[in-house]
Amino acid sequence: MATQDIIDTLAGIEPGSALDAIRARRLQARENAQKSYLSLFEPIDASDVSLLERAAVAAFVTGLHGESPVATFYREKLAASAGGAALLGSIDAEIARGRTSGPYGSYPAGPLSAENTAGLIYRVSAASKTALGARLAAALEHAHLLVFRPRDAAAADMKALLDAGWSNTGIVTFSQLVAFLAFQVRVVSGLRTLAAASA
Repeated sequence: MATQDIIDTLAGIEPGSALDAIRARRLQARENAQKSYLSLFEPIDASDVSLLERAAVAAFVTGLHGESPVATFYREKLAASAGGAALLGSIDAEIARGRTSGPYGSYPAGPLSAENTAGLIYRVSAASKTALGARLAAALEHAHLLVFRPRDAAAADMKALLDAGWSNTGIVTFSQLVAFLAFQVRVVSGLRTLAAASA
C-alpha cells in the first residue's frame, strides 16, 4: 500500500483538486520530498539518530516556526513516540524560550558585515536539560542555530554536538532533518495560502 504523501496531507490537498494538479506538474519534486520525509522519519537505520530524537527535534523546529498543521503533526508524532509524551512539556517550554524572528547573526569582516543583526543566543534551560538529557539539549541548541542564525555556525558548535555524544553521521542526518523541516513548513504554508486564495 502506498504511503500517504505527507505534504499533501499537511496542506489538505485532495486527489483531483487544483492543488493536486499543480503538484503533479512537478512530479519529481513531489516524489523527492516524500522520499526525504520517509528517509528521515521512517529510516531503515536509526542508530545514529533515534526515532524519538527525530520526533523531538521536529516538534521543536516546527514549533519555532509557529502554530501550523505542520507543528501540530510533529507534536502529535512526538507524543505517539515511545518515551515522547514525557518530553512534551520540556519541548513546549523550549519552544516558548526559543521563539524569535530571524535570520540574524554576524558575517565575517567584509561588505556583508553591514547586514549583521543581533538576536537571541538560545540555550536550553537547566530544568529542560535535566529532562531532555545532554544529547537532545545539544540538538535543540544546534537546531535553533540552524533555523535562526546559520551564518554564526562555527567549529565550536560541531564540537558541542560531538561532546554531547553525537556521531558525525548523526550530525549530518540531524542537520538534513532541520533543513527538510524548514522546506516542508514553507511549502505547506504556500500551498495552504494558494488553497485559501482560490476558495
